[in-house]
Amino acid sequence: MVKVNIISGFLGAGKTTLIKKLIAGAMQGEKVILLENEYGEVGIDGGFMKDAGITVTELNSGCICCTLAGDFQKAIDELIDAYHPERLIVEPTGVGKLSDIRRAVEEAKEHHPELEIAGCATVVDAGRSRIYMKNFGEFFIDQVKSAETIIFSRTQMLPAERVEKSRALVAEQNPDARIITTPWDDLDATVMLETIEHPGKLLTLADLDLDDDEDEHEHHHHEHDHEHAHEHHHDHEHEHEHEHHHAHDEHDEHEYHHDHEHHLDENGHCSCGHDHHDHEHHHHHHGHDADEVFDNIGVETAKRFTEDGLRDALSKLTDEEEYGSILRAKGIVQAEDGRWLHFDYVPGETEIRYGGADYTGRLCVIGTHIDEPALRTLFGV
Repeated sequence: MVKVNIISGFLGAGKTTLIKKLIAGAMQGEKVILLENEYGEVGIDGGFMKDAGITVTELNSGCICCTLAGDFQKAIDELIDAYHPERLIVEPTGVGKLSDIRRAVEEAKEHHPELEIAGCATVVDAGRSRIYMKNFGEFFIDQVKSAETIIFSRTQMLPAERVEKSRALVAEQNPDARIITTPWDDLDATVMLETIEHPGKLLTLADLDLDDDEDEHEHHHHEHDHEHAHEHHHDHEHEHEHEHHHAHDEHDEHEYHHDHEHHLDENGHCSCGHDHHDHEHHHHHHGHDADEVFDNIGVETAKRFTEDGLRDALSKLTDEEEYGSILRAKGIVQAEDGRWLHFDYVPGETEIRYGGADYTGRLCVIGTHIDEPALRTLFGV
């Protein structure tokens, strides 16, 4: 048997960070393959040697990492035949539809009956769920609805009230999903993997280690009352949602508003009027491919940067009128002192660190309505 875990998430949600935590903390001793299905002309996540559209490197003992640039079914066939893994982790592109990946894995089972989907999870940035649901619902909501487990990222940066509002919003789209809201640093990797692989397993009183019968009775009574209270509170909150946005929500709304919003129908699908038809396997609705909605700019360059200059350029990406709506930027570029700068940007959060060299400087920017000439001028490439 080959366990398959699918870990999806919208741009910049933290999929790769989560996967590294799971591999290091919960999958030691297993023969693991990580298959990344990247969107974009330039793959930034590793300088790998290419072989027939699949790039492969060894991450650590027992783990092989592959970046896919070709046919998904063929990739799975080749990887399983070549490496005979015990576990396959599939990391779809952040602007892809999780339902498509699930369908592709199910089809792969026709050739490899030993495959077993052992948990499908979506990583959601707790601070951006509402704005992404509003502007990119066709992709974001598909990822939420197609997962058994939702894993919130960056909850440690938000007040509890904001996390709860995001949790309720996501639960409305997928009431059956198990939603992880605990900060990742506080949660053991084995607990996270157990939740991903067994999302239907509810906590029992034994799990909570409550030994006293009286306490047990009170716990049941309190839990029952709390469920009804929460249902009432949720209905009330939903009814007045537009009047009581958190101040940070309003800031997000202003900062990431798009000239062209993707209006959603009652099923959360985009209804912009495009004529594109999804493949016949889709459930009788019109949809878009990522290429139709998102712009992707990939650049290779030998230009050298200063850390301050790079940080300044990234800080200006919030100017939508000048550059378009930038959802994600990442890259590896050489510094003036010869070292290499690795950077990762999502709106409101920039990370720059020093790391290993690449074959040349590379950067990738993904968003909507991107002004490529202005972007190239900004980075001097």
